[in-house]
Amino acid sequence: MLRDLEIVETYLSRVSGIRWTDIVEMIILSFLLYQILVWIKNTRAWSLLKGILVIAVFILIAAQFEMTTILWIVENMFGVAVTAVIVILQPELRKAVEELGRKNIITSIVPFELGKNPGEGRFSDRTINEITKACVEMGKVKTGALIVVQQNQPLEEYERTGIDVDGIVTSQLLINIFEHNTPLHDGAVIIRGNRVTSATCYLPLSDNMALSKDLGTRHRAGVGISEATDSLTVIVSEETGKISVAYEGNLSRGLSGEELKEKLKAIQNKPEEESRKRILWKGRSKGEK
Repeated sequence: MLRDLEIVETYLSRVSGIRWTDIVEMIILSFLLYQILVWIKNTRAWSLLKGILVIAVFILIAAQFEMTTILWIVENMFGVAVTAVIVILQPELRKAVEELGRKNIITSIVPFELGKNPGEGRFSDRTINEITKACVEMGKVKTGALIVVQQNQPLEEYERTGIDVDGIVTSQLLINIFEHNTPLHDGAVIIRGNRVTSATCYLPLSDNMALSKDLGTRHRAGVGISEATDSLTVIVSEETGKISVAYEGNLSRGLSGEELKEKLKAIQNKPEEESRKRILWKGRSKGEK
């Protein structure tokens, strides 16, 4: 392999002076530039970037016509402007770094949870069935619900905004929590493992410009928590009764009970043997709506 790379590098250097490492470097830089542009497009940075481009055009015009006063002001204000942009985009930059940290590059190589029994998974099949049953029943009567299922990242800072529950996950408990005019129905429920830890929790709202304008606060909160953490959020619409799932900043809408089960099983983290049995049992899965 190394011999082949040396041959390619020798050929490229003779033809144009380009090494194979230069090509790899260009590919990496292109990928990073693309990811940055996608990130900018889906945040407030897009509007800010358009404003910066307008200012840049104005500066180029000033330079072309040698408007020395304007150029002097720009030169002296440049450092302050860069600091101001960083301050304005602080929430978006934080989300971008958190997203990079959620890629689990290190944990995929070195497992940290060595003491955990891999056969248990994050939660049981019974918990999946209870969540699905509750969401389907609430969808039938158009009871709004917001259920956050924790994965690896702890959600204590969001649990502290609500009321402690610490109860086993059952469909009756979830339905009673979100029943209209009950003390706990407003806000989100957080599930850790097989237990409901807190209710009436406040979640961060997503500022993703690509989200549909007809989505309400409940859906934006579900997407917001999925952008800030690695959790999966189940949303039941109070207007339509449809079930949606937010995960990694993406929203899947209009899911059936079986499709919701598959979403939950995908993050259950059961061993390979169990996953194969599930695939054989369920057969071919439906396409996502």
